[in-house]
Amino acid sequence: MNTRRLSLAGSAVLVALVTASNATAQSDADRATARMLGQQGADALAAKDYKTAEDDFRHADAVFHAPTLVLGLARALAAQGKLVAAQEAYMRILREGVAPGAPEAFKRALVDAKREVEDVSPRIGGIVVTVNGKDGGAVPNVKILVDGISINSASLGIRREVDPGTHAVKASAEGYRSAEIHVTVPAGGSATAPLSLEKQTSAAASAPTRAPAPAAVPPAPVGGPPAPDATPPEPAATSGGRGIWPWAAFALGGAGLAVGTVGGILAIGKHSTLSNECTATCPPSAGSDLDAYHTLSTLSTIGFVVAGVGAATGTALLLWPRSESTTTTSGLHVVPILGAGTLGATGTF
Repeated sequence: MNTRRLSLAGSAVLVALVTASNATAQSDADRATARMLGQQGADALAAKDYKTAEDDFRHADAVFHAPTLVLGLARALAAQGKLVAAQEAYMRILREGVAPGAPEAFKRALVDAKREVEDVSPRIGGIVVTVNGKDGGAVPNVKILVDGISINSASLGIRREVDPGTHAVKASAEGYRSAEIHVTVPAGGSATAPLSLEKQTSAAASAPTRAPAPAAVPPAPVGGPPAPDATPPEPAATSGGRGIWPWAAFALGGAGLAVGTVGGILAIGKHSTLSNECTATCPPSAGSDLDAYHTLSTLSTIGFVVAGVGAATGTALLLWPRSESTTTTSGLHVVPILGAGTLGATGTF
C-alpha cells in the first residue's frame, strides 16, 4: 500500500459521498460530516497514524455508511495487526456488494476489498483452548477469557481465529481454582492453550468430626457407702493479703494524714503566738499555750507516722502472695497502737 493508493482512497471517499446523494435519504449535514471524517482518515493513513485513521473511518461510516469508508477502516485495522477485525471489514464489503449503477468509487472499493482480503486472511493465526479437571474429567459451566474478553465455551477444542502475537487465556468454574496460560501464535500458524483446573477442597471440611470421649466415672464400691465425688471441691476464695484489708490500711493512713496535717497547722499557729509572748524565756501566762503547742506537735507527728504505716501496710497487703491453702476463716488483722510516746501496730494472720 503506497501513498498514491491512499490519496486515491481519500478522493474516492469524497466522490462516493457526493455522487451517492440521490441514493440516500440522509441529511446533507450527515454527508458533509462523513466526507470530513473520511478525508481526515485518508490523511491519517497517509501519515501512518493508523489508530487515528481507524477512529475517523469508524465514525464516518457510522454517520454515513459507504463501502469506501469501510475499506479505509479495514486498511487501518490491517496496518495495526488487527487482522481478524480487518478481515471482517473486508468481508462486510464483499457481502453487501454494490448496487447496479453504483458510483465507480464503490465498485473500485469492492475490487480492492477482494484483492486485499486475500493478503490478510493467510496471516491470521489460530488458537485451540481446552479445559479439563486435574483428575482428567470434564469441568461444568467453565468460563473462558481470551485477552480479558469472554468467549463462548462452545468454541472449546475448536480453532479460534486470533491475531498473531501473545495471548492470555484464563479459565474458571465454580468449585475450581482458576488457571491462566500465555501462548504465542505465529502469523498464519496455530497454538494450543491447554488448561487444567483443580477442585477446591477444604481439609478441615473433609476431615470427620469426632465427638469428645465421655469422662470416665469410677464404679461405685459394692456393699459399701457411695463413692465420694472424684472431683475435689473448689477451695474457697481467700483474701491472700487482699480483700478489704489493704483498703482499710489505706483508710487508716488517710486518717493519720488528716490528723497530722490539722495538728501541724494548729501547732504552727501556737508557735506564732509563743514567738510573740516569749523572748528569752516564756512567762507563766504562756504556759497553757506552750503545753498546747507540744501536744499539737506530738499529735501531728503521730498522724504523719500513722499515715506512713497505713500506706506501707496497704501496699504490702496488695503485693502479698496469694495462698491457695488459706481458708475463708483465716485473715489478716492489723490494729494500730497509739499512746503517749508510743506508736506501732499489732496483727494476726
